[in-house]
Amino acid sequence: MKYIIIVFTILSFGSIITGFLIESEFSEKFIGFGVLGIFFIVIPLFSYHHWKGKDVKKYMITKESLEKMRDSQK
Repeated sequence: MKYIIIVFTILSFGSIITGFLIESEFSEKFIGFGVLGIFFIVIPLFSYHHWKGKDVKKYMITKESLEKMRDSQK
């Protein structure tokens, strides 16, 4: 999974850089596909890879966690 994320990141940034460097009618499409690749492929894969197996409730704000924070401030 780690290598897939690295490959898609390199491809996305490569597409963006290619779009800036070449002067053709497709240069804006290269930039757009690179940005879409980052936001719709790389970031979700990265989030899934790093949050897999963790308890999400630890990071959510609930009534109990608010009470713990208030008690710890007193």
